[in-house]
Amino acid sequence: MENIYIYMLIALAFLAIADLIVGVSNDAVNFLNSAIGSKAVSFRTIMIVASLGVTVGAFSSSGMMEVARKGIFNPGEFMFDEIMIIFMAVMITDILLLDFFNSLGLPTSTTVSIVFELLGASVCVATIKIFSSNESILNISNYINNDKAIEIIFGILLSVVVAFTVGAVVQFVSRLLLSFKFEQKPSIFGAMFSGVASTSILYFILIKGIKDATYLHGSIQNITSIEPIILLGSGFVFFTLISLILMSAFKLNIYKIIIVVGTFALAVAFAGNDLVNFIGVPIAALNSYEAWSVSGEVAHNFSMEALSAAVPTQPYLLLIAGLVMVLTLWFSSKAKAVVKTSVDLSRQDEMKERFQPNFLSRSIVRFSIATSDGLNMILPKASKRFIDKQFTKPPKDLTVKPDEKPAFDLVRASVNLMVASSLISIATSNKLPLSTTYVTFMVAMGSSLADRAWGSESAVYRVAGVINVIAGWFLTAISAFVTCAIIAYIIYYGGTIAIVALLAFAVIVIAKSYKNFRKQAQELKAEDSLKKAESSSIQGVIVESAHNIANVIKRGNKIYSGAINGLATHNLKVLKKNKKNINKLSDEIEDLKDNIYYFIKNLEDTSVSASNFYLNILRHLQDMTQSLEYISNTSYKHVHNNHKKLKFSQIKELKEVDDVFSTLFDDIKQIFNSGTLEDIGAILNKKAKFFNLVNEKIEKQVERTRTEESSPKNTTLYFGILIETKDLLKATMTLLEEYHNAHDASVEPAKITNPEEEE
Repeated sequence: MENIYIYMLIALAFLAIADLIVGVSNDAVNFLNSAIGSKAVSFRTIMIVASLGVTVGAFSSSGMMEVARKGIFNPGEFMFDEIMIIFMAVMITDILLLDFFNSLGLPTSTTVSIVFELLGASVCVATIKIFSSNESILNISNYINNDKAIEIIFGILLSVVVAFTVGAVVQFVSRLLLSFKFEQKPSIFGAMFSGVASTSILYFILIKGIKDATYLHGSIQNITSIEPIILLGSGFVFFTLISLILMSAFKLNIYKIIIVVGTFALAVAFAGNDLVNFIGVPIAALNSYEAWSVSGEVAHNFSMEALSAAVPTQPYLLLIAGLVMVLTLWFSSKAKAVVKTSVDLSRQDEMKERFQPNFLSRSIVRFSIATSDGLNMILPKASKRFIDKQFTKPPKDLTVKPDEKPAFDLVRASVNLMVASSLISIATSNKLPLSTTYVTFMVAMGSSLADRAWGSESAVYRVAGVINVIAGWFLTAISAFVTCAIIAYIIYYGGTIAIVALLAFAVIVIAKSYKNFRKQAQELKAEDSLKKAESSSIQGVIVESAHNIANVIKRGNKIYSGAINGLATHNLKVLKKNKKNINKLSDEIEDLKDNIYYFIKNLEDTSVSASNFYLNILRHLQDMTQSLEYISNTSYKHVHNNHKKLKFSQIKELKEVDDVFSTLFDDIKQIFNSGTLEDIGAILNKKAKFFNLVNEKIEKQVERTRTEESSPKNTTLYFGILIETKDLLKATMTLLEEYHNAHDASVEPAKITNPEEEE
């Protein structure tokens, strides 16, 4: 029987490694978003600094491991076999939940996950014990560490408000002093800001955050005996003077140094606080097994009172965990998707908003506007003028692509890192597993609000995004509790068979998720995305946009054929994928339309005609995608609703049209890929032939409807496809005419840097 627990420990070890990989993919956003968003230093430098911070932080996390052992439940009330069930259920649930959120690209809280999973599993096992022994359900309070559990949960919830408020206040004060022209301020301003930032970061990290690290225990205790006021004051003076020297004598950008130091500090704080979320449970299971194996008792009679004692974690286990976290940081592509969500929501400039506004976001924005208007009425005019002057943004550099600009400047990045690392380290010093995701995300949101990044054109979208992410956190809590309770129940009664089945299920889900993610990444890489026009002349736009036309024609051909083939075979899976492809293409064309403002702003005064050409091209592309969208959606709807199949004659005629269109689209794609736009005339000369083909099929269907057609749904579908096919053809020919009329053969032919491979 002892072997089953050894196997469980081995399984928990593998789950811990998998959980570290999945968890770091989720939590990389916590310490990377500020440095990446500000583009202060290279991505490689950011990763090296963060890796060092994670490694150092891993060694300081030993004290936090007590949360997994006794922070949520009272271990003395459970037997060894019951504790192992709880731990196994927690790890299986944790890896499944985190992978689910990572796949959606949403940052969620690993702390919330582990806390509510421990709570769900322990409540489940305690309830089973209570009912089996005919105790009162009220006795469940004996099994749960109510005081500590409530402290942890309320601490997590309170961190949302505290982080948002502190982030907003510190950012407002910083911007008020430094303005957006902070680099033009006298060096003393930057030096004092650096003094405050460096002192707070290093004090809370070194003195508070890693004071329990065994390898630094003696030296840190000596420092902590100094009065905090004296320590902070002397630190401020020291770092201010050092910063002033670096700025004056060596002309260094002190803000970039703050961001590098802050990234290191936040990585230390993250690893110190969050490592328990990934390996705390397996280490607690190992401690439990070590206590039981020497007792000589049978598993169901051995009380786990031993877990109530303080047990230091072996340094080599922390080192291994730190190395796994670092490797994940470098090689996880999912981490980058999660980072993007947080950076985008705090971006200073306009962007394509990911989240749609809702009633709550609109109400919050209206209330905020009303509050702001009320404050403006109270403030003296001189104060308002000063504040507005300090918050006046520098003119936009239209020579830089919008997606290459920093999401925010160095001051905001420094504030984010300073505030987040300090708050997390305070919690770590008190052995409170604060959610690093909550803190870093809400600090970033508070600072972006104070920095007026949420303007009238973006506020409802950004607030909606914050609401969605926070709602995801609460969903995590509920899902973690319920799912872990169910899995604990299954393991309790299913035993070894249930454990093996659940582990196999977890492996299948993770493998499938990884496969799907890689497939999506490969499809995205293989499918050229549409590029925004940047030229300032009409001939330049013609050359640049050739790639987009070839791309739309290629994908449009694939979508049209997919709809016809899906109808012919009544294949819902093909039509569903086709529907997804046209939606993606439509979104990309909408992105091009959203870039019109920047395109027109960048035009030379003598080349304004390029804007008319560009607008016409976008209009024709949109007309084409609307026709394809109708054809794809109606075909999907017809099959999805289980309507009658089209007749053989109808399918045959649609295939004839598809074959002709495929040849036409291939020819057009070749022209735009090669840049031989003078060949467009040959295609335009055949325009009547293509329209006649479609009209012929429409006339045949009219005749069938009058004589033999018995299905109104089929008639509607067939006419709809043919009419939209005519509209598609019309938009395509009009597009070609635009290029044919505007193209100047003396301009260098359009060429693609990396020509696509012929399929």
